[in-house]
Amino acid sequence: MISVMSVKVDGKTYLGVKVELPDSPPLLVVVAEKGFVMCGFLNVDFAERLGVAAAVVSGVKSFEDVLNAQVKAATSKAKTLGVSVGMKGADALKCML
Repeated sequence: MISVMSVKVDGKTYLGVKVELPDSPPLLVVVAEKGFVMCGFLNVDFAERLGVAAAVVSGVKSFEDVLNAQVKAATSKAKTLGVSVGMKGADALKCML
C-alpha cells in the first residue's frame, strides 16, 4: 500500500510518502520545496549523481521517526542548503524550504 500525507514541522507542511513493503520496514520519503529526506532504502550516491538535495536517515518506520532520526548522509546540494550529517531529519527539511 502507498500512503501520501502531510507532515508538519514547526507550522510548515511537507509531503510524506510511505510505501509498505513485504517482510521489511516501509520506504519513507518526506519532500520539501528544494529537496527531501529519505530512508536508507534509497541510494544517496544516485541522488548525488542526479544533482538533487537529499538527506538519508536510517532505522525509521514512521514519519515521526524520519523527523527525529539523525542524518547519516547528504548530497553536496543538500549540504549547500545547510544540511549536515548528525542533524535531525526535521532540521534537514527546514534547510530545504
